[in-house]
Order: sequence, then structure tokens, then C-alpha cells
Amino acid sequence: MIDLSKIKAPGWQRVVEELSRPAPDDRAFLARLLSIQAQVSGARQGVLYAVPPAQGAAPGAEPEPTPLLIWPPAEGGTGEPGTVPIEHESEARDAARAAGGSRQTRVFGLEKSDGLYEGGSQAYMVGVSLSPGSDHAPGHVITLLIEARTRQALQTTLALVEVVAGYIHAHAARRELARARASSASLDLAVRLIASINQAAGFRGACMQVCNDLTRHLALDRAALGWVKGVGANSGTLRAVAMSDTEHFDRRMAFVKKVEAAMDECFDQEQAVLHPVPPAEGPAGDVLLGQAIAHAHRELASADAKLRVASVPLRVGDDVLGVLTVESAADASTLGVPLVELLQAAMDLVAPVLAVRRSDDRVLALRAVDSTRRAGSWLVGPRHTIWKLALVAATIAVLAAVFVTVPYRIEAPMELTPRTQRIVSAPFDGVIDRLGEHAIKGSTVKAGDLLVSMRTTELHLGLQDALVKMQQAQTRADASLREGKLEEAEQAKQDIEAAKAQIDLLRYRIDQAELRSPIDGVIVDGDLRERVGSTVKLGDAFFVIARVDDMIAVAKVSDTDVSYIAESMRGELATRSDPAATFGVHVERLVPMARAEGGSNTFEVRAALDETAPWMRPGMEGIVKLNTGPRSIAWILTRRIRDTARLWLWW
Repeated sequence: MIDLSKIKAPGWQRVVEELSRPAPDDRAFLARLLSIQAQVSGARQGVLYAVPPAQGAAPGAEPEPTPLLIWPPAEGGTGEPGTVPIEHESEARDAARAAGGSRQTRVFGLEKSDGLYEGGSQAYMVGVSLSPGSDHAPGHVITLLIEARTRQALQTTLALVEVVAGYIHAHAARRELARARASSASLDLAVRLIASINQAAGFRGACMQVCNDLTRHLALDRAALGWVKGVGANSGTLRAVAMSDTEHFDRRMAFVKKVEAAMDECFDQEQAVLHPVPPAEGPAGDVLLGQAIAHAHRELASADAKLRVASVPLRVGDDVLGVLTVESAADASTLGVPLVELLQAAMDLVAPVLAVRRSDDRVLALRAVDSTRRAGSWLVGPRHTIWKLALVAATIAVLAAVFVTVPYRIEAPMELTPRTQRIVSAPFDGVIDRLGEHAIKGSTVKAGDLLVSMRTTELHLGLQDALVKMQQAQTRADASLREGKLEEAEQAKQDIEAAKAQIDLLRYRIDQAELRSPIDGVIVDGDLRERVGSTVKLGDAFFVIARVDDMIAVAKVSDTDVSYIAESMRGELATRSDPAATFGVHVERLVPMARAEGGSNTFEVRAALDETAPWMRPGMEGIVKLNTGPRSIAWILTRRIRDTARLWLWW
């Protein structure tokens, strides 16, 4: 029978108290557990191994354990591997590998291959699995080198070792409880802050509310919040936007500059900073805070020896958008590592809400830039996103300009002109007697319709006088012939001929006195309603009649583009009266004579319309675009530059 009375001895109680005492982190507890395991089992040496997950090992290979701590440590040492040699190192690794793989306690006898739980071995190697690990996370194993002992004593030792190893679960439960409490506290603080933010007006008001609530809930002396001002997170300039109990502050003040310097220090390191800096190890220590640089925080706290300063980054995803800096002159427990962790956890929940308020306060253009940067970050990465997107867009634009072809169209001003038009003018000097029924500008007339009647009174009187003169000349001629006066008869005949010519002229003018439309069309110019009864000269224009159902576009093409014009070339035109309507055209003729207009030479290009609209009228102006064929975008953009350069460089 085994005597277990020593389990109740004060020494065992101290072991229980030591294992039940909270540890600052897992490594400290494992070091404590290694020491107690070795002492309880009476081991000559104990080694803590980390066994990598089975999934990370190469195919067909077993995971290789890595020593983390050795007990007993060298004098004045910490038990790190390399400071103390590991006895029976290969057997210890095999035991760690076996215990880690089976996740159970394994015992191996040394110097005998079949010495498992058998007497006669000089020593035993015990592998104790502490944490089960997983296919992705490493496990931990303690190997104990135990001197030779009886089978019963070995069983007792294994029982004590397994009981002590069970305290790893109590430690894990305490750590989970601490994390749950911390999460609950940070969640409660974040909920309060978010509720205050939702009640504030604007981004600056929300930041002010956060600073005031933090000083009130956490008994802090001051809180300040800074935000990135610039394009892109982690790359702009940090500026203080709010301080507790301070509605307005001047950034030129020395105190504000020190606060912003402390914020920049935290912003550059992208981690929390605490002054005085805590130790990296120990119950009150923290690895990250202990390694942080705190020169600016020390300068901010130099005015008061009791002042403690901490800064935490405000993260949104992988970006740091701001920094929260708090100060407290109370005891160390007010502003220490636990409070920094609480602030960091709470601000990780509050920062996205502040980012939304900040985005809502910005102008639409800046919000569009941020949205583009966020959308493009998955393609080109989160660093220098705008510049990378600009480079990608420029590259795509260059490739498209070189390889993508589009129709190259020559643009020129144009004017609609009737293909057929006639001018009705005065046939002789005279007086306008009356106008025809349709002799009004804009009226539609038919060929033969009366337009203007000239006054013929004088013409008829002249005709009567000419008839009388012809009759008198005929009488003289007859008398001269009877009397044998041949010379007088000849003169009389000449007078008869002159009178006949005068009569023919007067009758022609009388016939021409009624001006009629020469074609079917529309009177596009001329208004004689106020000129009835007035005199006109020979050739004075009365009306312009045109065929509006058959018009052409007369374009004025610059001499720099005329070399691309060819007959039957197609294009489109649009008028100023209705720019939305376009009509197809094709080139009929290029007039080979330049005209100087507006300081440049232009050529007249006449193009026929494929179709017309009822509202089209002669004289309408617009733009015509003629298709010269497909060209690359780069060719189109650089054509004029290349032509100008060639002209300059030609000799």
C-alpha cells in the first residue's frame, strides 16, 4: 500500500497555491509548471518542448520538437536552450514527439529497448503532454529525466505528474475568463462611446464627445484625438482635431505641438505607446509596450513627474486613421497596461464609426477619391493606391491609344445651300405696278405663277407713236416712188425699218412686263410689298426662288485637312437648329481653289444629303464630320503635332 499522507503536507499546499496563482502569460505559467513538475517528480532534468502541428510537417516526416526552457537553469541564467546541455537529447526529443503525437503521457526506459514500465532500467524519460494542440497550432510537452526507481514508485510519480499537468486547464480557463472580462469591459465602453458619437453633430463634435466621455468614465486628466489629414491612410499628416474640455485650441501652442508629436510617434509605430515604458517581462510587463519608442511621450510628460501618458492607434481594417492620446497624474493603476489594452479594444470598435462620420463630412470629390482608393486596394495593394491606380490607368490608356483604332473624322463648318435656285430681276427701267398673289417671301410658287407686273402705260404710248411713225414713213415712201424720187423713197424705207425695230422692242418689253416664276420652289429672298409704285433699274433683284427639297451642304475644310478629302467620302452633319438630329452625307465635289478666311485657307467641299427634313431651310449652319477611315487613337492625337514638327524641321 502506498502512503499518501504527504500529499496533505504544507509543501504540497504550496505547490497548489503556486499553480493556482494567475500568471501574466502562457510562457510564464509553462516555466512555473516545468519547475514544479521537475520538483514533484524528483527529476534530474526537465525540458519544455514545442511540438509543431502535424499538418506543417513534410510528407512522410514527423514533426521536430523545439526546446523552449530547461530546468534546472544555469546559475544566474533563465533556462534558455543553449545555456544548459540537454541530457539524453535524442531520447528526450523522441519522448516529446511520442507524447505530442499521442497526446498522452509516455514513459521510456533508458539503456533497455523494452524497458517500458519494467524494472532494471537505470533511468526513465517521461513525456507529459500539456496542451493538445491541433492540426494548425503547436502543442507543448515536458520531458522529465527520472532516476531509476521501483515500478510502484514510478506509478506514483506518474500520478503526481499527471495531476500537476491538469492545472494547465485551470490556467487556460483563467485566461479565457480574463479575456472575456476584458472584452466585456471594452464592449461596454465602446457602446457608450458610439452612443455619444451618434448624438454629436459632425465629425469634430463626435471626436470631442469621445474625449470628454473617456475622461469621465476612466477618470483621466486629459484625452486628445488626432486624425489623418491627407490622401490615403498611413500616408497623410496627423493633426489633433479634439481635446477634452477644450472646444477651441491653437495648433501653434507648444503644448499642442507636444501632443501631436506624441500622436505621430504612435502613428509611425502603428502600435500602442505607454510612458513610463513598462518592462517587457514580468507580472506587470508587456512585450509590445516594453519595446515601443516613447521619446515624444516622455517629453509630453516632462512637466509633471507623476504624469503618465498613453497613445493607442485608431485602426480601420489594416489602416491607421488616427491616434488617441490620454494623460493621467493618478497612481500607476489608473493608467497602466490593462487600461491601454482596454482603450485599444474599445477604440478598435469606435474607429470605424468615426471614419464614417469623417467621410460624411467631406466633400463629394474627396469621398469619391477615397471610394476609388478602397475599391482599387484589392487590385494594387493598400500602399500608394492612388498612384498605382493612376499608373495602371495610364498604361491602359497608352496601350489603347496605340492598338485601338477608331474612325478619324474631319470636322468643318457648313452651310445648307439649295442645289437649284433662280433670281428674278427687273427686265428694264420702270415702275412696279402690282404684285402677284404668291409674291411674298417664304411662299411656295409654281413655275409660271405671276410674281410682279411692271407698269406698261409709257410702253403702250411709245408703241402707238412708233406705229404712227411707221405709217407716215410708208406714206412718204409710196409718194416718193410715184414721183420717181428714189433717194427720198430709200430714206423713207429706212425710217420704216427703224419704226419696226422700235415697235418690236416696245412689244418685247410689254411682254416682259409680267415676271413669272421660272421654277417650282420657295421664295427665299425678296419682299416688294412696300415698293409697289416705285421705280426700279434694269437688273435689280426682286426675288430668289430655290428648291428646298434638294439641298447640299457646303463645307469649308481647312487646308491642313483637305488632303484627306475624296469624292464619295461619307460623313454626317448636324445643324445648330437641331443638334440632336444627324443626317448622312457624301462628298460630291471638292472646289480646287482656296479662300482666305479668318487668317487661314479653306477649301469648299460640296456634299449631298442622303435625306432631308421638312424644317431644313437654305442658309442653316452647322457642323459636318467626314469619315476618312480607321486610325489609332495615338495617330489622331499626335497628327497635327507631327505635321507641324515636320513642317518646322523641313528644309
